[in-house]
Amino acid sequence: MYFFLTKVLNNAEQYPFILFYLADMSHFNIPVEVRWSDLDPNFHVRHSIYYDYGALCRIRFLAANGITAQFMQTRQFGPVLFREECVFKKELQLTDKLTIDLKLVKARKDGSRWTMQHQIFKNDEILAAVLTLDGAWMDVRKRKLVVPSQEVQETFAQAEKTAGFEWIE
Repeated sequence: MYFFLTKVLNNAEQYPFILFYLADMSHFNIPVEVRWSDLDPNFHVRHSIYYDYGALCRIRFLAANGITAQFMQTRQFGPVLFREECVFKKELQLTDKLTIDLKLVKARKDGSRWTMQHQIFKNDEILAAVLTLDGAWMDVRKRKLVVPSQEVQETFAQAEKTAGFEWIE
């Protein structure tokens, strides 16, 4: 982690979103801008975009912890999802200010399997949607599920957990 932080601090222009999160890695959320292309014919955010927002949050979380696309590519592993579900609570519109967070719901202690949750808030306080997903890590050469590297395990150990978080076997 020291190497990664040194790289970020010395190259801040390449990692602007990461510096925002360094203060408290146990709580992670990002702002999301609604784009015109995110809207459906009823002028609210179409359902599939909620999943894109979740993916963006997860990739930013991993990158902020040094688990970048390049890190995964050189080690030949990556995340795989088994299930992804969204509960829509309030519609999202073009002018809404959005934030999305990331929390672990349950995980194996070795980080090999996990359930994450994203909450999407509009205008700072209104819960608009809850995404829940089950995933694991895959060796992309062997196409087999694997236990992730120590860096990934440490990242998941430090991630914010839901109130009902549980370790699973």
